[in-house]
Amino acid sequence: MISTVPNNQIHSPVEAALRVVLIEDLREIREGLTALINGTAGFKCVAAFGSMESALARIEREQPDAILTDLGLPGMSGTDGIIKIREIFPDIPIIALTIYDNDTEIFNALCNGANGYLLKNTPPARLLEALKEAVEGGSPMSPTIAARVVNLFRTFRPPAHADYRLTPQEITLLKLLIEGHHKKTAAREMKISVHTVSFHLKNIYEKLQVHSKTEAVAKALRERLV
Repeated sequence: MISTVPNNQIHSPVEAALRVVLIEDLREIREGLTALINGTAGFKCVAAFGSMESALARIEREQPDAILTDLGLPGMSGTDGIIKIREIFPDIPIIALTIYDNDTEIFNALCNGANGYLLKNTPPARLLEALKEAVEGGSPMSPTIAARVVNLFRTFRPPAHADYRLTPQEITLLKLLIEGHHKKTAAREMKISVHTVSFHLKNIYEKLQVHSKTEAVAKALRERLV
């Protein structure tokens, strides 16, 4: 029998939806975010929890691509919970979504392993964009938060003899990462391939003795390497 399916539809790959786990104690916000995520093509909220404790009990079976968590949760805070999530998922991006914009909360969330930090007044379209950006290796932040992060780390004094022998390209890449670029956009800015960016990033990690882009950015800012 001759297939009646058009050639361009035969074996066409279906892009999997980005799987999101949501942790938010306020039901109205939780339900609204769930509806936003599930109502947008290419996204799926696979689980929505009202507390960090309930999330930690089930999150491993959900196998998310990204995790969106409030910080001011009842019981275990989102800030402390990020550490626990990192033990389960070392590489899954975690984005803090919160009303807190003070230096202590920002610093603790990022140091505990958050990849991004958004305020709850973030427009829905930007929130969805941030989820994709985080999965692609970015560190999405609300503009005011990014400014505070830069100012926060400028207050740290670098060691007297910090010499990591970074090459000019590695320094350029670090600057782009601090500005919020991810691998693809950094490659475009530097006019090199994503593969080459990954190569430089690996070298940066080894030289700075860090294990993630977030740690590399934090160390570069703290020690004023760029």
